Amino acid sequence: MTLLTQPASQVVEKNSEDLREIADDDLRRLLLIRHFERKLLDLFAAGHIAGTTHTCLGQEYVPVALEGVLGDSFVFSNHRGHGHYLARFGDAAGLLAEITGRAGAVCGGAGGSQHILREGFCSTGVQGESVPAALGVALGLRRAGRGGLALAYVGDGTWGEGAVYEALNMASLWRAPLVLAVEHNGIAQSTPTEAAMAGTIAGRAAAFDVPHLSVTGVCVATIRQRLAEPLARVRDGGGPLVVEFRTHRLGPHSKGDDTRDAEWLARVADQDWYGRYARAEPGRFAAHDAAQRESVDRLAAEVLARPPASGVA
Repeated sequence: MTLLTQPASQVVEKNSEDLREIADDDLRRLLLIRHFERKLLDLFAAGHIAGTTHTCLGQEYVPVALEGVLGDSFVFSNHRGHGHYLARFGDAAGLLAEITGRAGAVCGGAGGSQHILREGFCSTGVQGESVPAALGVALGLRRAGRGGLALAYVGDGTWGEGAVYEALNMASLWRAPLVLAVEHNGIAQSTPTEAAMAGTIAGRAAAFDVPHLSVTGVCVATIRQRLAEPLARVRDGGGPLVVEFRTHRLGPHSKGDDTRDAEWLARVADQDWYGRYARAEPGRFAAHDAAQRESVDRLAAEVLARPPASGVA
């Protein structure tokens, strides 16, 4: 018996995608999320964060690209949701205070890293739970008549949950304005996708007559261009959509539990958006990178000096 320790089906090939110019606001948001997540790992190691925390290192471009085309929407996030929240609100202070249990926390310190509630946004650590909830919100948005949609972030591992299929069935039947954004990083905690999933995500969407779009690049502008028409179809009553982002998780599942070998991770890191944008526009990238790193360092010092949040016993 061979023990699979990394997502072998995701062969790391040289990405020759041309990166289009990225707007300053998008670049700043990407770098904010990257340095925020790195800081969280440092704070956890130093004992400033209790419980657990799951970073989205390597996947930051997905929510940043999506936020530019979502319009009136309700976003359902998951356990790896810091980037989803920051891409939507840019509220690094409120989120860090929440995770560290300090005053100014977005949920009073009661939600921690995984359970965040704010207008138009909800995250949960329970896999698959958000999809039927997102379906209900999608139907409510349709009744409101404003052209809104509900988007649920899920991973490839979430496709082992029956609630996902029940919700997709109803969403297709009722032509609900529901979008599933699948961050397919090839591994669920420490289990490679091919060891747990028969068939493909595209095939599973097709079983419910739900359109599927595959996104393999990291260019924010290109992703938005590709998504504009499919999302417009969803808003116009065309029914649900599954968008599968073939991405990579650079960091461990949570803090240090990573079973993938160093050589494979090095190849993945070479194709990461961070290095690719740095090579494409070295001067502008370096300036924004340094500014966001320093901003997160200052923020961490300021938040840790605050008293406990109201929801922390």
